[in-house]
Amino acid sequence: MTAPQGPGLRRELRFWETIALSIGIMAPTAAMALNGVVPAGKVGRAVPLAFLVAAIGVILVSYGFVRLAAHFSHAGSVYAFSGATLGPRAGFFAGWALLGTYLAFTVASAAEVGLFGAQFLNGAGIWSGSEWILLALVAGLLIWAIAYGDIKIATRSLLGMEVISVSLIVILMIVIFVKLFAGTAPGDQSFTFDVFSLPSGVSTSTLMAATVFAFLSWAGFEGAAALGEETQDPARSIPRAIRSAVLVTGLLYVVCQMSQTLGFGTDTAGTSAFASSSSPLGDLGTSYVGSAMGNAINFGAMVSGFASSLGTATGASRVLFAMGRDGFATERLGSSSSRTGAPVTALVAVMVIAFAGLVGMRLYGLNAVNAFFYPGTLGVLSLMVAYIVTNVGALRLFVIDRREASWELALPVLGILYLAYVLWKNVTNQPYPYEWFPWVVGGWALAGLAIVVLVPGLARRIGAGMAALATSSPPG
Repeated sequence: MTAPQGPGLRRELRFWETIALSIGIMAPTAAMALNGVVPAGKVGRAVPLAFLVAAIGVILVSYGFVRLAAHFSHAGSVYAFSGATLGPRAGFFAGWALLGTYLAFTVASAAEVGLFGAQFLNGAGIWSGSEWILLALVAGLLIWAIAYGDIKIATRSLLGMEVISVSLIVILMIVIFVKLFAGTAPGDQSFTFDVFSLPSGVSTSTLMAATVFAFLSWAGFEGAAALGEETQDPARSIPRAIRSAVLVTGLLYVVCQMSQTLGFGTDTAGTSAFASSSSPLGDLGTSYVGSAMGNAINFGAMVSGFASSLGTATGASRVLFAMGRDGFATERLGSSSSRTGAPVTALVAVMVIAFAGLVGMRLYGLNAVNAFFYPGTLGVLSLMVAYIVTNVGALRLFVIDRREASWELALPVLGILYLAYVLWKNVTNQPYPYEWFPWVVGGWALAGLAIVVLVPGLARRIGAGMAALATSSPPG
């Protein structure tokens, strides 16, 4: 079911340009560069096992998105998925949660540019003592300029940046495995499949807790859905893009975490080094190849952070555009450039919020690491809410539509249970200031609920838009 195109949105993207948004938001380079550290502190050598279990969970969660994307093509992503299946209020609530995620991720990923950019400049001797906020703000201006242009240029930029940075990591992974097999690793590390078994004293519960952090590596896999009104043959291309993004990065993540774990070593000293590293791939690049490779990896991670921020800014502007078109806040949010087709006003709102977040964190005195993790954590918590609501919508669609096989009904249920577990682990027994983040996200969610309930006529206007989806012919 395809929504009527809004003014200026052009259906011109092909599959590779569509999948680029999912890949860009996930930022696989940045995910591989940072997301194994916390699991290493929890499960030691079993980090690859934690990522493998998380990959299975993500496949369950993404299945509902794949099926929904085959039915509904809309710039609002989960805003439309949930609205068409559960009603306008649920749609706005899910879209509001996803908007919160993309706004937070835009800030976090720009800060990540500052984090890895400073490490690259310092390591290469270009700018000693470089300031992360300056790099983040410059990145923000470039992101704004690219996102304002032709969407094809933005998506191609995303894909190109990730291909370059991932290629650097693949080269490093090959070098690590070659040296492990040849017995020439710098610390006499050796290859073993023990990375897929739990060390003595580590429980299954601890492993599941570690998968929570691994799960974050896939955050944003649904990004392609926001291009539902700009993709050619969206009923086929977008489900394929989401499915491919999840499976390809899943394989890449598991192999990469295997190379990192083995590269540091599976003994206590090795896993401790992994868990305490601020740039695991950069450290491994330096020890296995040389300082030039370490600097190149940090540069690649910086580029990946830029791609992620560009991807989330693009996604946020589309979701906000769809809301504005249905009557949220001001109709200007639903306007777009006659020259490029970009949702101009929505993009301005997104980038102003991003700049305010970056400057606010720096004035508060946060370092680059916390400037990445704080908004990133807020975004993930809000994302879990959007994912749960959307999978409930998928389950309802499966029951009503009755074209899916009976076994498919179990997949959204399992996905919801996994999401509930991930969300529970993220909101309980957290240290300061993370213990306050669920309250912040809860406040954002309640604000969204209050808007759609209390603003006169908003739910009716949204419902009218969703009715157009419901009365369209389903894909063949």
